[in-house]
Amino acid sequence: MKKLLIALSMATLTGTLATAAVAAQDPEAVFTRACGACHNGQLPTAPKKGDTAAWQQRIDEKGMETLVQHATNGFNAMPPRGLCMDCTAEDYQAVIEWMAK
Repeated sequence: MKKLLIALSMATLTGTLATAAVAAQDPEAVFTRACGACHNGQLPTAPKKGDTAAWQQRIDEKGMETLVQHATNGFNAMPPRGLCMDCTAEDYQAVIEWMAK
């Protein structure tokens, strides 16, 4: 019985940790504090939030995985991590999808 309770406790803890690891931050909040400085139109080479055509072209040509890698590693004028030091790959994808609307 004791082993069963320990196993159930570990399963619950593991499930909780796994859920926390995949939870994304609010895309609008991330954009406001980290992405908006360039993606509000101040940097001509950065696709602007809401420019659906520009974002769709990038998504179609490069794919979401590549765009997330660019945000993580930096690309052209974009600094590594896109100035979001606590963002996960899921956070970057959510922000890209949000900006593309």
